[in-house]
Amino acid sequence: MDSRYNRHNRRKYSLKVYIVLVTKYRKQLLKGSITDDVKQEILDIANTRGYEIIAIETDKDHIHFLLSYGTADRVCDIVKIVKQETTYYLWQKYSSVLSKQYWEEKNFVHMVILLAALEKCHQQLYKNILKVRDNK
Repeated sequence: MDSRYNRHNRRKYSLKVYIVLVTKYRKQLLKGSITDDVKQEILDIANTRGYEIIAIETDKDHIHFLLSYGTADRVCDIVKIVKQETTYYLWQKYSSVLSKQYWEEKNFVHMVILLAALEKCHQQLYKNILKVRDNK
């Protein structure tokens, strides 16, 4: 039995997606406690919804994460949930900071970059990219 794949109701699958969430206008707001809180919120969303976060890192203006999900989930729904819930959470906690940056609407994440259907070799590549970036 191969442990790289999940099995459920005669299905054998390994679905992963690499997602990059970018702050609106690429404002460099992911610093200090905001970084820790956004990471924790994404991990909480994943645990609640049954996803697995394989790797997660942030930079000043974007968040990278590699996520494993089930066959009943759609990538567009996963992205929508993560964008909505992290934006709502951050506006509740950091409204004084964010209102100075985004005075029109309560936005935080603006752009999403997806790299879907990753093969095993690509998963290791993205983990290495995150490690190299983290060591800079």
